[in-house]
Amino acid sequence: MTKLGEYLIQKSVNKSEVARKTGISKARLSELTLKESAKLRVEELYLIALAIDVEPCDMLEFICGHLRN
Repeated sequence: MTKLGEYLIQKSVNKSEVARKTGISKARLSELTLKESAKLRVEELYLIALAIDVEPCDMLEFICGHLRN
């Protein structure tokens, strides 16, 4: 499970609904939520955040907050 997957579970998000609202395929959403090797594009993050009515920055902080320079 990826950080995006954890975030969507916390928010009780229906991935089929997100796919419909964003145009991101269900297969791509499954890849992004299950495969650690999948790379989330900023455009995808933004569209998902809009679809689930959260601030993109909050979602980004949850997903990438562990990264430090």
